[in-house]
Amino acid sequence: MNIYISNLSFGVQDEDLRKLFSEYGEVSSAKIITDKFTGKSRGFGFVEMPDSAAAENAVNGLNNTSIDGRSVKVMEARPKEERR
Repeated sequence: MNIYISNLSFGVQDEDLRKLFSEYGEVSSAKIITDKFTGKSRGFGFVEMPDSAAAENAVNGLNNTSIDGRSVKVMEARPKEERR
């Protein structure tokens, strides 16, 4: 399952997400999305977890919790829509 995390502090790194979500199960990947020009965090990221049940537990356990001083939203990622 691909999980979307928003309202992240700009100080949160890929490894921070990996550690946080690994408490719920195996993490395939964890990626903070950065601005392609400045390289700074855009305040959201994605975590991929192969076990659906563990991913659901992570979403339920981490949604609306405080990470690095900010209340984050955690939900299943929707497929990327094509731009025209």
